[in-house]
Formats: sequence, structure tokens, C-alpha cells
Amino acid sequence: MHARRSAVIFAWILLTPALLYVCAIVAYPLVETFILSFTDASLRKTTNWVGWDNYNKIFNATFAEVITRTFVWTFFSVSIKMMIGTFGAAMLNSAVPGRALFRVLTMPPWIVPMAIGIFMWGWMYNGQFGMISGLLQRFGLTDSPIAFLAYGETAFWATVITDVWIGVPMVTLYMLAAMQAIPQDLYEAAWTDGAGRFYRFRRITLPLLVPAMITMSMLSLISTFNSFDIIWILTQGGPNGETTTMIIDTYRTAIGSKKYGEGAARAVLICIFLSIFCLCYFRVTSRLATGDKQ
Repeated sequence: MHARRSAVIFAWILLTPALLYVCAIVAYPLVETFILSFTDASLRKTTNWVGWDNYNKIFNATFAEVITRTFVWTFFSVSIKMMIGTFGAAMLNSAVPGRALFRVLTMPPWIVPMAIGIFMWGWMYNGQFGMISGLLQRFGLTDSPIAFLAYGETAFWATVITDVWIGVPMVTLYMLAAMQAIPQDLYEAAWTDGAGRFYRFRRITLPLLVPAMITMSMLSLISTFNSFDIIWILTQGGPNGETTTMIIDTYRTAIGSKKYGEGAARAVLICIFLSIFCLCYFRVTSRLATGDKQ
């Protein structure tokens, strides 16, 4: 009994530096932000307690559109990244000529600094000098230049495509690692029984990739939901707010308008949404783990 208690105390001693780090870097800022969300903090010297006023202000029709747009933007971006990344991983995992070269070519979007890559896409979307508009005119698909970032619908999809381009390499490499972890004995047994390549992929690869796909989807969802650089560099939330997501709206309110209390309330709401996503993720993974044990 004494030895067990000593082991527990020793374990807590080892965990103390990590716990202090988490409290200082994560817990304290979260608590401060939560408290700040109930005040009218701004550049003024005095700060007053306003209760739920900041939260009442954000629950209006305009912010409801921002929330909806954020979820739609995240859904399409994550879905496309997962589909392309999984397909690309399957291609890289198969015995095709030049496989090593293809693996190297998947890295540039991830290696290139994000800001440089986004600026590159901004030039490509340019109506007068952009490559995309020029190609569309050359092939006769449009008669005049198209300024993709000047119109709400095209700007929205332009930001989605840019986010997909940046995020696909990580998904591809992660799914490739998951595929290579699948025992080859399963494929050999299925091949011996006469199973074709598509059948093996559908009945062996995909089912065994489910845990990895769920984890990667969750990581990509959190990253995309909090994505700021792509939209801000390309459109700054415009035109007419058509690409404004929750993180852009929070930045504009807290930093642009210097309304720190209202910005903190928006940040708390983002944290709540992400916490709900994480809870759903842990629930799904625990069910999968329980199913595997059964």
C-alpha cells in the first residue's frame, strides 16, 4: 500500500510541470477570455460588467449567417480534402511507375510558406492578370476576364479551393501511413480467393481506414474552422461579407473595432463549438474501440 501511494505521488510530481504549462498556456487565457466576454472592455480605461449583453448582441440574423457560412465552408473544405487525400493516398500506395516522384510532388503545398502560397492563389484568381481567367478565355469558356475574388459566390469557392490545396498534402500523407499499416496478409488472402483490386479496397482498406479517417477529419475540421490566413489574405471577409467566417468576424470585432468584450464572447462561442466537435469525436472513437473489443 505504501509503495503504491509513493508511485502515485511520484507520478503526480512528474506530471506537475506539464500541468503547470497547460494551466499557464491554455487554462488561464480561456478563463480570462470567458470573464472578458461579460464586460464592455475596449480601449477605454474603465471596464464595466455587462452580463449577457455581448452574447445577446451576437445572436442576431447577421451573425446567424456567419455561423452558417462557417459550417458550410468547413464542411465542403474538409470533405473535399478527405476525398482527394484518401484517393491520392490510395494511388501513392499502389504499385505505379514513378511512385516516389509522386510522393515528392504532394509536398510543395505543405512545404511552401502558407502566406506565399495564398498570395500565389490570389494572383491566379486575378481577373486581369490571373492564370485561371486567362485559360478560361483562351479555351473560349468565357468572353471576358473574371475577377473571382470580386463576387461573393466565386470568392467563397476560391477560398475553399485554396484551403483544399493547402490541406490535401497532410491528409494524403496521414492516410498513406494508415494504409501502409494495414497487414498485407489480408490482401494476399483476398487475392488468393480471387478478389479484385476494387473489392479489396472496398472490403479491406476502407473499413480499416475508418478510425484514421475519423481522426484526420477531426484534425482537419479544427484547423479549417479556425482558419484565418487564407480568407484574410484573399478577401478579408469580403466582398460584402460573403466570405466572413466566425474567426474573421471575431478578429474584426476584437482587433478591428477594438471591442474586446464582444470579441471575447465570439471567441467563447467558437470554443464551445469546437468542444462539441471534440466530444462527438471522443464518443465515436470510444464506440469504435468498444466495438473492436467485442
